[in-house]
Amino acid sequence: MGSQETNASQSVYRGIFKATSLFGGLQVYQILVNVVKSKFIAVLLGPLGIGIQGLYTSALQFIQGLTSMGLSSSAVRDVSEANGTGDMVRVAGVVKTLRRFVWCTGLIGLLVVLFLSPVLSKTSFGDSNHIVAFVCLSVTLLIDQLCAGQKVVLQGTRRLKQLAKASAIGSTVSLFVSVPLYYLYGIKGIVPTLILNSITLLLLSWVYARQVSLPKVELTAKETIRNGAGMLKMGLAMSWSSILVLACTYVLRWFIRTESGAEAVGLYTAGFTIINTYVGMIFTAIGTDYYPRLAAVNSDNSKMKTLANQQGEIAVLILAPLLLICMVFMPLIIQILYSNSFLEAADFVVIAAVGMMFRLGAFLIAHQFIAKGDSRLYVINETITNIYFLAFNLIGYKFLGLTGLGLAFALSYLIYFIQVFLIAKRRYSFSFSSEFLRIMIGQTALVLLCFALVMMHRRVITYVFGTIFILISGFFSLKGLNMRMDLTGVIKHKNN
Repeated sequence: MGSQETNASQSVYRGIFKATSLFGGLQVYQILVNVVKSKFIAVLLGPLGIGIQGLYTSALQFIQGLTSMGLSSSAVRDVSEANGTGDMVRVAGVVKTLRRFVWCTGLIGLLVVLFLSPVLSKTSFGDSNHIVAFVCLSVTLLIDQLCAGQKVVLQGTRRLKQLAKASAIGSTVSLFVSVPLYYLYGIKGIVPTLILNSITLLLLSWVYARQVSLPKVELTAKETIRNGAGMLKMGLAMSWSSILVLACTYVLRWFIRTESGAEAVGLYTAGFTIINTYVGMIFTAIGTDYYPRLAAVNSDNSKMKTLANQQGEIAVLILAPLLLICMVFMPLIIQILYSNSFLEAADFVVIAAVGMMFRLGAFLIAHQFIAKGDSRLYVINETITNIYFLAFNLIGYKFLGLTGLGLAFALSYLIYFIQVFLIAKRRYSFSFSSEFLRIMIGQTALVLLCFALVMMHRRVITYVFGTIFILISGFFSLKGLNMRMDLTGVIKHKNN
């Protein structure tokens, strides 16, 4: 029995690692593509151009958050549950409901941007020179919502390879679309680039989603609303959360522009992209598979706890070495990704990197609220969280500039981690396993030591001793992964 339990445990960890590796590999590829694209954009547009692009994006994402009903996240739960029953008629009904909803919400988003384009131009840039740009970009809200619906189908039916292919090809095409347009038109190429990128992703997601064979079903309008009630309920809760996040991002970027100008927004955007997209790739890799599996066992608190701890162990072992590399070599990373004019963002990213460890712990827990469909708790929790997130960011930037934003990021996620843990402990009897805590505490200690080293701003000393920290963290990570999945045995088996 002990041997069977060991094999079963290894199988679970391998499944987690396999899914994480699939989308982790995708994220790495996308990062490589984005490195090339970001380098060209940084050189061709500079901080001002990136700041303008960031203001367009944050304004559109805010409206999308208002109108999308959170379907890109909440519907995964419904499709995944239906797919788990093996009843393809039920799956087809959920998918048809979803597709009708994304058309409606996408059209609403388009019309809202059209109507509010003068307001968006005035609040984002302080003038009316960008009204036409927002009018043109309004179509991306419909396109992106339709694309989101197709991706939900792929994720909910566990077509993870197809989802990964669509994303990988989309990143590649985006590179070959963006660079020539920015080269030829500079800042004027931002709007057509954003539109063409959205169209590309829609076409690719549509091609792969069509491969999911579903029977034809007929649904009346009343049946659509009735079948999608749960989807909409949780979706509205998640939409509220997205609105808060996007509103806070929008207000923060507006505040930075008001205090220091559009170039400062560009520096913040570059730093936030590194920490949230490049370093945060592990969260995307985890969430794509973790959320559907968590939703499948949402009625069993014990199974949810076990799954969260197993997922967390693998995630920490992967994330910690990446954070150390990011912290130690941040100046070089910024020069590679952008240019020397973005080096002011280095301290912001290094400090924020510490907060990523707390963010991971919170991520593992907060997804349980969503999987449970506990919309009221989710809304209250996210509302409180975003209030102090924004307050810390505004105060931090006012007194310490970009460094203050890094401190605000780390402090906010520490508080958030404690907050969701206490809620889950009381509501779902959640607790972290001793094994997870051992790994988390050990790797976090290395991150904090490395942070102290980097903040000395002695580059040679940082590179020498920082590399030692990276090797130590990497050694324990490989040892931990091997212990859980028997990587040595797998490699020997493949070689024989």
